[in-house]
Amino acid sequence: MKNVSINGIITPILTPMNADESINLDVLRQQIERLIAGGVHGIFPFGTNGEGYILTMEEKIAVLEATIDQVKGRVPVYAGTGLISTRDTITLSREAERLGADILSIITPSFAVASQQELYDHYSEVAKHVDTPIVLYNIPARTGNKLLPETVARLAKDVEVIKGAKDSSGDWENLKAYIHLTKDLDFSVLSGNDSLILPALKEGGVGGIAGCSNVYPQVLSSIYDLFKAGKLEDAQAAQDSIAGFRAVFKYGNPNTVVKTAVALLGYPVGKCRAPFNQLPAEGIEALKQVLKENADKGMY
Repeated sequence: MKNVSINGIITPILTPMNADESINLDVLRQQIERLIAGGVHGIFPFGTNGEGYILTMEEKIAVLEATIDQVKGRVPVYAGTGLISTRDTITLSREAERLGADILSIITPSFAVASQQELYDHYSEVAKHVDTPIVLYNIPARTGNKLLPETVARLAKDVEVIKGAKDSSGDWENLKAYIHLTKDLDFSVLSGNDSLILPALKEGGVGGIAGCSNVYPQVLSSIYDLFKAGKLEDAQAAQDSIAGFRAVFKYGNPNTVVKTAVALLGYPVGKCRAPFNQLPAEGIEALKQVLKENADKGMY
């Protein structure tokens, strides 16, 4: 198994698209360079912000190949390989491993309701077929399935390649329980909610998979770097500085807001794939205003 550090700010990189909704790999490579220059500690293709839910298997492989080639080992590459069925998750996870992904991020199955035992069995079975570290991914608002802290602790204890978990529930008590129940194990807990990165670090977590780092890579990565340097007031200021941008999420799908913001900053990343690609006029205006305000503050 690869010995990879799971920590810092990992960007769930958006998937640039052309006007016809085909993937623009050239712009993907440009965004990778921008993010690494901004100080992020990992690149995570086809997560939620990368629209992994709407990409084909062939598109995911193309994105992962280009990402691994462009990153060239400078930071770890996390591949989002979770699909609804165990069989398909194994297939994509093995392909990602073959291509050279450093870590597999596996979201819970979705649509059908799964028991905690079914989730445990799902992850355990996938783990038998790969030798790459796995990070569990809990986002019940999107999948309909909540990965309980007790199940995470069982998997952390029982399955060698399961090395971490990302909690995007937004439930602070759930995130804390992930941290506390695995604190004596070789296991890393990441916040999937950008507003909880610093609280998670203070509690014993190791960082975050932060959609907002597509927009503000330096600001988000500085939360982790400043915390590690013991500059807690500065880290808190960086954490607080993204609140205005996150407030715009009320106008639409958060990853649509993020991709629209990156486009408004002047990068040709295109729109999200239809039908998840619209913001109302008031949302666009609010986004333009907060981007200008943050630019005037020197945020990037």
